Amino acid sequence: MALFRALTHRSFALLWVGQTISRVGDHLYQVALAWWVLEKTGSALAMGTVLTFSMVPMLLFVLIGGVAVDRLPRVRLLLISDLGRGIAAAGVAWLALSGRLEIWHIYGASLLFGLADAFFQPAYLALVTELTPVSALTSANSLTSLSMQAGRIVGPALGAALVGLGGTTLAFAGNALSFFAAALLVLPLLRLSTAPAPRPSQGMGGIGRDLREGLAVVAGSPILWVTILLFSLTNITLAAPFAVALPFLVKDHLHGDVRTLGLLYAVFPIGYVLGGLWMGRYPRLRWRGLVSYGGAIVAGLGLAVLGANVPLAVILLAALINGAALEVFGLIWTNILQTVVPGDKLGRVASFDMLGSFMLLPIGYGLTGWATEALGPALVFIAGGLLTALITALGLLHPAVRRFD
Repeated sequence: MALFRALTHRSFALLWVGQTISRVGDHLYQVALAWWVLEKTGSALAMGTVLTFSMVPMLLFVLIGGVAVDRLPRVRLLLISDLGRGIAAAGVAWLALSGRLEIWHIYGASLLFGLADAFFQPAYLALVTELTPVSALTSANSLTSLSMQAGRIVGPALGAALVGLGGTTLAFAGNALSFFAAALLVLPLLRLSTAPAPRPSQGMGGIGRDLREGLAVVAGSPILWVTILLFSLTNITLAAPFAVALPFLVKDHLHGDVRTLGLLYAVFPIGYVLGGLWMGRYPRLRWRGLVSYGGAIVAGLGLAVLGANVPLAVILLAALINGAALEVFGLIWTNILQTVVPGDKLGRVASFDMLGSFMLLPIGYGLTGWATEALGPALVFIAGGLLTALITALGLLHPAVRRFD
């Protein structure tokens, strides 16, 4: 199948298998962590603090991570990131096994995970372009997204099973093993990758100059700066309702229970998988501006349907369409970054993209929480979805975005 053509390149196949295992570990850890925090503290605030501790270092260091990705061999950065997270996860498991794990240990581990992500995410995006030819990039990106969705589906179920079998300690250990497995599979890439490593800048200085070079690439391409600017806003209107208001929508608007919530959580990634399977068939993407922005508009409208007074079957269909449409946008956007941005600047541009994507999310979470209590979850989904569609449509007013092929 055309979807799997990137796996014919051994280097990418090793990277993909390792990171698929790691992503399953990430999501089983989330389930075990939530259960541990619930048992240990009974505090939703503590869980929110854990998420904040993992996000803050990523936001603070992602631009430095982008510079490092363009200066240093990307395989080594991935290896160090996987090993570092594996050691941190193993420390959590050891403390849990010995009965000494405290909430501040979790906060510290979350800081380390966030710091590692600031280097890992731009390094992975840039490394894919080194390990696969342009004709296989859509396949590689689709497979990467499929591995993420597989992690979202398999990880929680495996995490719950491990917690039931041996407690949270066993699940924490499973997360550590997943990082070490990913590192083991990355090791051969130090030898197999034939692409030359990016040439480092002279000395340790010049970070500001490097960042200005990356920013100049973004500013010089309308498809880049318009998309990063607009989607820093739509991540609030689109992602925050899902993250904050969905449980309240199920309880107060749909009058459902945890099974209804679990069903909705499962339908979204299934939509992503369907979108990835469809996009992965194409060796070359056409009309990328119109199609990607159209996908985001459809995703916004699908989100708005969740707040409408319609049967549950319609809401499930809207959630499926939302996930598939977001996957269309996400895969095209990744392809744009990989084909428009020069390879020696891709790490920095990817870091600016990550900063734009996540910078306003903490504010969005807070506003969505307030709006959910003040206005009700249904209105939050309707307003969030319609605002997403409107903001995205504004981007199509720029001719360079509309005509981008």
